[in-house]
Parts: sequence; C-alpha cells; structure tokens
Amino acid sequence: MRRHQAIDANIEEFLQAHNNFLPIRYSYSDIKKITKNFKYKLGEGGYGSVYRGILRSGNEVAVKILNKSESNSQCALVYDFMPNGSLDKHISNKDGDDPLDYKKMYEISLGIARGIEYLHRGCDMQILHFDIKPHNILLDQSFTPKISDFGLARLYPTGHNIVSLTAARGTLGYMAPELFYKDIGGISYKANVYSFGMMLMEMAGRRRNLNARAERSSQIYFPLWVYDQLGKEKEVEMVDVIEEERETTRKMIIVASWCIQLSPNDRPSMRKVLDMLEGDMAKLQLPPKPLLYPREAPIDDHVMYYKSSIPKCSENLCVHSMIRHEMVPYVLPNKYHIPPDIDVDKEPAISTSLRDRRQRALI
Repeated sequence: MRRHQAIDANIEEFLQAHNNFLPIRYSYSDIKKITKNFKYKLGEGGYGSVYRGILRSGNEVAVKILNKSESNSQCALVYDFMPNGSLDKHISNKDGDDPLDYKKMYEISLGIARGIEYLHRGCDMQILHFDIKPHNILLDQSFTPKISDFGLARLYPTGHNIVSLTAARGTLGYMAPELFYKDIGGISYKANVYSFGMMLMEMAGRRRNLNARAERSSQIYFPLWVYDQLGKEKEVEMVDVIEEERETTRKMIIVASWCIQLSPNDRPSMRKVLDMLEGDMAKLQLPPKPLLYPREAPIDDHVMYYKSSIPKCSENLCVHSMIRHEMVPYVLPNKYHIPPDIDVDKEPAISTSLRDRRQRALI
C-alpha cells in the first residue's frame, strides 16, 4: 500500500510541476454521465474495463475503469475513441470486414515504428513499453496507429543501455527471449524491437505467428517457414497480387526477421528499422535465420513448464513457460529432456518417440 501511495504522490507532484500537461479531472458522477451509466462496453483487459462515452463537446471518448488498487481507490482514464479498433482484428480479419490493403498495412507499420522510436529517443527519459502487440495498437478514423496500454511500461534514463527488472513482463508470443533466457544479453530497448518484429511478421503474413492447425507441420511457426521461403528465393504464398505488393511484403518480412534475432545485439535500433522500412528493397540484406532458443544457454530457475495445447510437434516439443505468472511460448529442443512437470502418460500431444526418450532419460 505504501508503494502505491508513493507512486500516486509522485504522479501528483509531476502533474503539478508541469501545468501544461495537467489533465482534465472528472468526478465519478461525470464519468457515469459521459458513459451513460456504463452502457456501452467496448472491451476488457487485465487492468479494467473500457466503455464508450461522449463528452459535452460531442467528442467520442473511451473510458477505462481501472481495477481497484490496494488502497481501495478506483480511477478512470478518459482518452480519444478509436473507431477502427485495435490492429489485431485487421490482421486476421475474422469479423468479415474489408481487409486493409498492403499499402495501408505498410503505412501502419511505419507509424508504429515511429511511435516506438519516439518512446526510445524522443523524450528526456526512455520509455520501454514491454507489451507491444497488435491488441495494444489502436487505429483512429484515418487508420493512424496509436500505441496504447502502458501498464507494463518503465521509465529509464536515456543513457541506460541495460535495465533491470525484478520479473519478466509481456504477452504470449511477443516477449523477447532475454526476458527469460540467461546469458544471451541484457534487457534493453531491444526487447521492444523484438516485440515489434513479431507483430510486423503477423502484419506482413496476415496471420498469427503460431498456428497449430496449419496443414503442414513446417508452417506451424510462420517466422521460420517464411524465412525458408525467402532463403530459397521463393515468393511468399500470395494469390492475385501485384509485384509492388510482393516487394512490400518481402521487405516487411526481412525487417521483421532482423528484429526477432535471438541476441539483442543482433537486432537493429528502431531508427535503423525505420531506415530499412523506408529504404530501397535492393539494399536490404537477408539476416541469419532466427533461432528459437540459445544453443547451450540455461533457462532461469524460476521458469516452470506445463502441458502443451499444440497437437502437432514431431521434432520439437512445443510447450509454454510460465515466468512469474507471465506466459511465454518457446520450443524446447530435443537435446533437453522432457521437463518432469509434464505427465507424459496423460499428455496426448507428446509423441511416442518423445515419451520413449523421457523414459530412457529416467533409466
């Protein structure tokens, strides 16, 4: 409780010292009027529910009612309403809406990259978001992207190349590997670069990076499959597309492959990412094939394993790791024994060869 009170005091002190940034304050009764007694719910996240509202000026807003803190107080955030929702629904296009064309998707990727680069270098302090993903990219009327949900973000001095964290943070599928693997590099702004790369890969492929229902096992993990296509000088599987679209998609995939390199030192800065996205395709070099795990690096002691929900795994055992309540996907290499936490006798997703390997390891 004292920690939360200290944080609240620091926020108040900052706002008072910077009157130009002082937000408009609303009472709880104002919030109820704005949202018409919380009539139109837009969604719900880990930190609270979001409702649609209208100000007296007529401007549409989104009101996020934050979950109660340890001090039993409750706050709300009022911000611009984004009529085109979040980016995630436009990647897979499940709602049957008209899909965004490749030019618009490319422009959105540039906007996101500029936003992240500003967070890294455009302020007196560097802001590390730690939760860059399609769900946290909101699109306004013109599909201009806005980075949202800074609940996991941290402020660090601009001169700090390596930062410290007490626990891993992020979202399944977008967390940088240095957050849970030892000895591959320190935690820095490159963690955001990795998350952006995973998201850019989904934007280019118009699909999730992990698809357990893929027709061929080689296509389960999209970044590795598409890299092999690029390495063989094959075109990404696209039907009825013009050459310009192929080139743009190829550029996005190559840049994304640079961003998701295992070692943070091998990833570009967001400034370099922008240069590559805006530059000449002919000058882009294909990066090394992204690795899913360090060849010999151990995993942090606090990593726990649990059963896989992925039905197709032959050469690798696809599992998930839980790192202090944060879940991260990765592939466990064959040379590692099956974790003892997994009950191989009750887990149908584990192949017979893997079960036999576990039994041999126990002998």
